[in-house]
Amino acid sequence: MASQPIYQFYAELKDYEPKIWRRFQVVRNITVARLGYIIMTMFEMQASHLFCIDVMYRKNLYKCTTEFFSIEEVKKTFPSSEIPETQRYEVQNEMTINFDDEKAENATKVKISQIVSYDGDEMVFSYDYGNGWEVKIVLEKIFEDKELPGKELPRILDGKGYGKVEDCGGVGGLQEIAEVFKLKKGKRYEELCEWLGMSDFDLSSFDIDDMNYRLKKIPRIYADAYEYGLEPTKRSMDLLMRKYKK
Repeated sequence: MASQPIYQFYAELKDYEPKIWRRFQVVRNITVARLGYIIMTMFEMQASHLFCIDVMYRKNLYKCTTEFFSIEEVKKTFPSSEIPETQRYEVQNEMTINFDDEKAENATKVKISQIVSYDGDEMVFSYDYGNGWEVKIVLEKIFEDKELPGKELPRILDGKGYGKVEDCGGVGGLQEIAEVFKLKKGKRYEELCEWLGMSDFDLSSFDIDDMNYRLKKIPRIYADAYEYGLEPTKRSMDLLMRKYKK
């Protein structure tokens, strides 16, 4: 059974239409880093670039009201000048030392239960700072389910869209790929077919069963790469490249 409370999130690739999104569940004791690996897996990111998660602390605090405090009282007690707008978390290794924000915290040392606590709390996942991929993450609810086997988590409940394509140039590049493969003709189509190694590519497709299978295996591979600098084994590469489908 799931011995930990379950966190249910909604995640959406920002600035892309039609929307590419996932609704998924994890246990509360995972690290912020593992949440990042799960996001990467769900959106087809191949762990070849740096990533970080920014928690919208001020916005999350000010949206919370309780039976004891109004929003006005919360703002009076915690003025905006004293509350950081965001807090960044990243996996700290030789690649990230002095890379960006010295105030960033180590994502491998912090649990998600320490950074989000209430329905509606928001985060932004950023990946490949050159291409500028961002995923908005919203905590939908926290609950317990004693009947759910812990081995079933993490799991995706629903979603739409394939995800991103590595090194395609960001949202604009992804939109171009979708348009070109819809037409299926022309020089650019031939170039993309050769680059991607396929002649048919539907960015609206989403295989929930395959993704749930990958969620049980891929995050560990990404953890080895980011936290220990380990190269994927042949078995891991076959898994990443979906050789099991062939």
